[in-house]
Order: sequence, then structure tokens, then C-alpha cells
Amino acid sequence: MTPRIGFPFCCLMRGLPCPPLFLLGVTCHAVVRCSLPPGLQGSARLLHLSTNVSSHELGYCEAEAKLASSLDFWTLSSENLIAVLPVDPVQENYVRKVKNCIFSIAFPTPFKSRVRLAAVSKFGIWAGQLGDGRAHLIGIYTNRQGEKWELQLKGSGKTPYSRNGDGRAVLRSSVREFLCSEAMHSLGIPTSRAASLVVSDDEVWRGQLYNGNIVKERGAVVLRVAKSWFRIGSLEILAHYGELDLLRTLLDFIIREHFPSVKVTEPNRYVDFFSIVVSKTARLMALWMSVGFAHGVCNTDNFSLLSITIDYGPFGFMEAYNPDFVPNTSDDERRYKIGNQANIGMFNLNKLLQALNPLLDPRQKQLAAQILEGYPVLYYTRFRALFKAKLGLLGERKGDDDLIAFLLHLMAKTEADFTMTFRQLSEMTQSQLEELDIPQQFWALKMISKHKLFPAWVSQYLLRLNSNTNDSDSERRKRMTTVNPRYVLKNWMAESAVRKAERNDFSEVRLLQHILQHPFQKHSAAEKAGYSSPTPSWAKDLRVSCSS
Repeated sequence: MTPRIGFPFCCLMRGLPCPPLFLLGVTCHAVVRCSLPPGLQGSARLLHLSTNVSSHELGYCEAEAKLASSLDFWTLSSENLIAVLPVDPVQENYVRKVKNCIFSIAFPTPFKSRVRLAAVSKFGIWAGQLGDGRAHLIGIYTNRQGEKWELQLKGSGKTPYSRNGDGRAVLRSSVREFLCSEAMHSLGIPTSRAASLVVSDDEVWRGQLYNGNIVKERGAVVLRVAKSWFRIGSLEILAHYGELDLLRTLLDFIIREHFPSVKVTEPNRYVDFFSIVVSKTARLMALWMSVGFAHGVCNTDNFSLLSITIDYGPFGFMEAYNPDFVPNTSDDERRYKIGNQANIGMFNLNKLLQALNPLLDPRQKQLAAQILEGYPVLYYTRFRALFKAKLGLLGERKGDDDLIAFLLHLMAKTEADFTMTFRQLSEMTQSQLEELDIPQQFWALKMISKHKLFPAWVSQYLLRLNSNTNDSDSERRKRMTTVNPRYVLKNWMAESAVRKAERNDFSEVRLLQHILQHPFQKHSAAEKAGYSSPTPSWAKDLRVSCSS
């Protein structure tokens, strides 16, 4: 069952007063559930839509209601969370240091102006003081297969964790998060999902580039979904304040709910839990690198304990290959440059270990430290396997590492496009490579071919391909096109969609949403829009920051 027309969110869309929401404010961000009956449940047939929307929006909602009417019963509840994890006894929504609890009570703030549904993800059957305090967890959604998903609003108003912020998100960043989380899912990378995007005409003031220039932007809310929104920071803050009983309670809850292979009664459960997080984080970092994705703000509050990609802010897909690529213009120290993400992953895992240490005995601390020491090997093993697949290499051969490094060196020297270099290698025949005959449409490879060492690399690459057992050129190309996307959400594509959305034209948002659901397939509409072409000149100096 898709939650994209969940009852509380529809009220926001219709501009009606929102039902009381029980803000479950995670120690690092605010979270919420409906204080409807203890478990809101029923059938989508009970859904009624207000007529206080435009004819276009009504049609959109009617289509969703029709789809929902064919589905079975669903439930939405927070009882599973608040029965175990303590709630802040202070039920007033003002910024403060919140201690001895995991959640706080608060109300999302409805928009004052007319709102409109900009985009919806059609999931069908479903196959979370740190942070800026502007997220509300509506509750845990359980579909007809019994799968549980946490529904969260981002940009839904102030909470006790909002610091000096207004609790809002702007259209610009909300469009980017909506599109990128869905794009990452279709690329096969673990991620939170975006169910819907609602925009308003409410004024939100932001300094986009931190240069003192504050501009008026439009407010927006993303309904996003994950198995859990708990992060490394969720444990780190409890350990920091010495709330060890609460830390143990939260850890046991997370293990019981999300780590079924770990027995919560096992004395070594925290070491076993840590081992899984280390392994999955190494895998996630390698996956990011395989598609040229730079998160932009890899702090402990943005690293999921389930090792999924969360909190899309100043992210960027690398265009010209550059290990020093930094998508976030406010990252002056280049701490989160793409070539440093694996190291930052280990840094954050070390912070997780520090949070766990008060709960571990000396032997367990030693075991956990040894597990963390194994992270670089886990990361590199996965990285190597992914890049061998991107080059269509089968089996193990001496020199594979050098072949990968050689190509990346040439790409760096020629500033070749990362995504399209690998994609065009997937589409070129061996005979074309043998003749060094690079057609003009293979513009990324054409750029690399200008380097004097390119023929030497091609020679080594063809020799290695010939060692693939029981392989053909057509099979090689077919295999490579399933792992090398033709389309990723480059910043200029997102910017183009944002500029139109600011004029209430969401056509490109929906086009990108459709294209990015099938990133490995060639689309005529995408080709016409230039999504596989070099970055247009107008977008050469585009910059993004944490301001959202």
C-alpha cells in the first residue's frame, strides 16, 4: 500500500487544519505520529478528498484515490515506538535542550498560503542536540505484506530541536531531495524514499551561498520514507550526555526491530550490531563512488544506522572526474570531497564505536576495534568489484587494479565526464576500440582519446577483455549497460527543474522523475532534453550549499 496520500498529509495538501500530530522528536531531530486512535487503520476506501483544490490537483488526487481503493487494509501507528522509547514530558513547542527522552510532542505547522501537490512517487507495493529540527515522524506505516516503514515530513515547521531555524524547507532543496532519493533507489543504492512533494507560496528566507544575501524563497514539504530514521548521531548524543540506560534501551530497540540476525539477548549483541553497520557502511560508500555521488555533508547525523543514504542536501553527481570534487560550496575545508568519503565513513564509524564503548566490556571493546580496523579492506574489496563490473571484467587477473587506476588517471587529466565515460565504454564495440575510432557521439571518450596514453590503456583493456572466459562482445556490452547508468541527476538538470517549478511548472520535475526511474535505458525525451550531453554552458558555474 502506498502511503503517498496518508491522512495527515492530505490535510496539509487541502489547506485544512492538520490533526494533532504527536511529534516524536528524535534526540537528533524531531519526529511525529498521528494522535488519532492508538493505531490509525482502515482501508483506502475510506479516503475522502476535499474539493478545495484546483481541477488539476483534484485529478491528481482522484487518480491516487482510485489506485488506493484497490488495496487492502493498512495501519499507521507510533505505538511500537512510544511503548518502548521515552517521550519528553514537556509538551510545549519551544527550542530547548531535551534530555532523558527520545521523542517530543509537537505540531507540524500548516502552510498559510495555497498549496499544491507537485509530484508523487508511485511505489505500488513497498519492496527516519544534532540536526536542524524540522522533521516530523508521522508514524510507522505497515503495508499489507506486514512491512514497516517510517513516514516523515521534512520542512513541516519548528520543533524543540529547531535551534534558530524556522523549521521550513524551500522548494529548491525539496525538489532536489525528492528527485535524488528516487534516482538513487533506481540506481540500486540503499536510500530513503520520497513519497510526495508539496509546495506553497509561503515565504521562507534563506542565504543560499552564505554571503550575507538573504532572498525570499517558497516553502515546501517532502513526505519521505525509510525503514528507520535513527542515525549514528542518535546514539552519539545519548553517550555524550551520559544517558547510558536510555542508550541501551534505544540500541536494543533498534537491534530488535532492524537487525534480525542479532539476538537481543546475546551478551555480544552490540559488537555483532557494530560489525553489521561497519560492513554495510563500507558497501554504501563504495556504491556512492561507483556512480560518482558525493553526499556533501557526511556528518554523524547524516549517517544512517541502517546504512542507507539519507538527508539529501548539497549533494552532487560528479561530472568531470575529479577526486577533489566538492558539491557543497560551504565546505571550505573540502572535508567531504568525493575522494574522502570512505575516510569520513570510517571516522563516523569510530564515533559510533565511542558511543558504544560505555556499554562494552574490555574484551568486547577489543573485538569492536578489530572490526573497525577491517573497514578499509571491506571498502576496497567492494569498490574494486564494482569498478571491475563497470569495465565488464570477469574473473580475477593480475593487473586489474592497475587497469582501473590507469583509466581514472586519464579521466582526471582530461576532465572527462565520469558517468558518460563508463556508459560510452559500455556502448562501443571492441572493433571500434581496436581502431581507436571514437564516433563523435561518444564525446566523453573522445575527450580522453586526446591524451597521449589513451592508446596504451585501450591496448591493455582489450587484452584483458580477451581473457574473459566464455564471453562475447555483445554480452560484455549488455552486461556493462546494466551497471553504468546513462542518466544521473546532475546539478544542472535539477536546477533546470527547480527554475521551472518556481514558476509553478512541474513538467520537468515529472520528466526527470520518470527518466531517473529507468537510468540504464535510453529515452528519446531524455536525449532531446540533453540529459546525456555535456553540461550546458549556462550551468558551468552552478553552486549549491547547505542552505535549504
